[in-house]
Amino acid sequence: MTKLAQHVSIFTLIMVLTSLSLPWALQNGTVPSEESSLFYSRAQAAPSWLPWFGEEATALDFSELYSDASPLGLELSPKLKSLEGKNVHISGFMAPPLKPTLSFFVLTKVPMSICPFCSTDADWPNDIVLVKLLQPVTAYPFDRPITVTGKLEVGYQVDTETGFVSLLRINADTIEESN
Repeated sequence: MTKLAQHVSIFTLIMVLTSLSLPWALQNGTVPSEESSLFYSRAQAAPSWLPWFGEEATALDFSELYSDASPLGLELSPKLKSLEGKNVHISGFMAPPLKPTLSFFVLTKVPMSICPFCSTDADWPNDIVLVKLLQPVTAYPFDRPITVTGKLEVGYQVDTETGFVSLLRINADTIEESN
């Protein structure tokens, strides 16, 4: 074996042995929690090895979503376009949902007291992010900030089940209460 192949083999063996020594709760991809959770089930966690390979989430703020607005619509910011398909984290508020257990929800910059399906377009902000969940969760109170981390999708999409139209989506890995 060449020197490089030996180093790769040793590194791989160390990674496998290290993962075997982790508690089982950390190996199933869920976030451990000692206190009672608002979740119906635990949110999926990003694998612990992601930061080693440069996959850390980039901070994104609602003020960075769009660069301009015109009669033709909103113009996506250069930062947002550059983050398409990458892991991001953004803090905001869960909009009031239609039902208590959710497979997706709307993240807003400010707390909303009305659900997006129960109001007109004039009542609803345009700087929202649709958050898709791997597993259903129970809704958070609409006035508590949360941080969502996951892969960003950019572009117009209509949900076939609900008819909800979105420009931005995050496939959530984690959802946490913020300060």
